[in-house]
Amino acid sequence: MTFSSVMKTAAAISFLLVVSTLVSAKKSGDVTELQIGVKHKPKSCDIQAHKGDRVKVHYRGKLTDGTVFDSSFERGDPIEFELGSGQVIKGWDQGLLGMCVGEKRKLKIPSKMGYGDHGSPPKIPGGATLVFDTELVAVNGKPSSEDDEL
Repeated sequence: MTFSSVMKTAAAISFLLVVSTLVSAKKSGDVTELQIGVKHKPKSCDIQAHKGDRVKVHYRGKLTDGTVFDSSFERGDPIEFELGSGQVIKGWDQGLLGMCVGEKRKLKIPSKMGYGDHGSPPKIPGGATLVFDTELVAVNGKPSSEDDEL
């Protein structure tokens, strides 16, 4: 094998490695584990959300590119469900645990804890990381004590 053919082979292998890396690379913003960011915590936390509680949550759901696919804020109608019972995606069942009424969190939910490889067509593609801005409105029908003072 000549030096020239060795260099051509090395260049071809390098090119294939770069292409395969680019093809397999995930989009920026994707996560592999649930990320919870507290954006606002009320002064007092008298009521926290626990597994089995009936919670009322306002939310804005986005893809990592910023595309909003659903929002209860715009509708003025928070979702109500039993926390930890599988009525919502796993990222919510885990990401809202321990949240105080009046607290705001940003949840970055990996596909495996969201809608998985199939997504939820037409708005959520398969394999999508989901970003939710959430606000806990009430637990078991009890709103924030800060609201009571207004």
